[in-house]
Amino acid sequence: MKIAGKLMLGMIAGAMAIASLTSCTTASSAADDGKTFTIWASGSDNVKVQFEQQVAKFNEIQDEYEAELQFITSGTGAESLSSRLIAAYQSGQTNTDYDLVEASDSEVINYLNQCGEDFFVEADTASMENYSNLQYQPSVGQEYYIPYRGTTVLLAYNSDTVPNPPTTAEELYQWIQDNPGRFAYNTPGSGGAGSSFVQTSIYNFLPEEALSSPDEVWAEEWDQGFELLESLHPYMYQSAGKVVYPNKNQGTLDLLANFEIDMCPAWADMVISQKMQGTMPESIQLVQIDPAFTGNLCGFIAPSFGTNHEGAQAFMDYMLSPDAQNIALESMAALPVIDFSLLDQELVKNIETLNISEFRSSSIGDLGTQINERWDREIATLG
Repeated sequence: MKIAGKLMLGMIAGAMAIASLTSCTTASSAADDGKTFTIWASGSDNVKVQFEQQVAKFNEIQDEYEAELQFITSGTGAESLSSRLIAAYQSGQTNTDYDLVEASDSEVINYLNQCGEDFFVEADTASMENYSNLQYQPSVGQEYYIPYRGTTVLLAYNSDTVPNPPTTAEELYQWIQDNPGRFAYNTPGSGGAGSSFVQTSIYNFLPEEALSSPDEVWAEEWDQGFELLESLHPYMYQSAGKVVYPNKNQGTLDLLANFEIDMCPAWADMVISQKMQGTMPESIQLVQIDPAFTGNLCGFIAPSFGTNHEGAQAFMDYMLSPDAQNIALESMAALPVIDFSLLDQELVKNIETLNISEFRSSSIGDLGTQINERWDREIATLG
């Protein structure tokens, strides 16, 4: 009897484990009512905070749909959202809760390269009341990709100690060597600011078209860039006599805010939003160098293997409204994709010098992961 009881408990535990493993990809019964839909996103905490506010606002102003958020924080070691989506599509899943997914324009290119156009549901832009507000179109996937914000990595610096910051990549590399220990970038696998610094350090030696190609042939041309990163290594921020690469985008910004370094690559929205909140010193300023670090349009796709396409479309439409754009601007200094005249002008003052059309984008697909892995082997292990 005791054995039977243990067997029954084991079966129940096993069933619960299976349920927990499939809950992230199988649509919940709540979604079957045609009302509930799930939004998937990933990134830093500021992106999460923004989405929590957007979901709350969307659910407040209408009662036809109910949005739920699934968020994967970058740098946690969890499987990437893009990997999960590609695996779901390639395994033939058809009834998932991947109803709406935030994606950068480079990720859209990656989905296209690996899965094709059947991966997406075409957006019904004619029925979107706010679609006419959109000022910027993605370079690919206009039929199914709806941008809602712009983002880019810039050079953040302490203007009190660096009154004349570098304006070119070459000047930056020279400044790093002339000022040992006063520059840092986060490990490229833990956040996009460090990844952008590493990628542009490599791809500045290559033709510009390489930065928008996932072709494996370009990996053969990375040596010069890695040699540069190796040569800069001894001049990076140090702690206890050893070079330290901070974890995550915020790790580097914390060093800058505490004046332990004078300069670092940083997401513009993170610096601006933290200055708005009073957690970043006023002396910290931003500048774009030439060739630039990378930036992206961020937006939404509705995967074809999601369940509630109508709810997903309603949220995409909402995100192009002035209310949603103001929330994104106020909560994380996201660069708006609609006419600035429709927005809160006090908020616009914080980002009016930034222009999405001038951003340099990166779309190298799985090569980005390969760069991170090679960096881990060759740069992170340097003494």
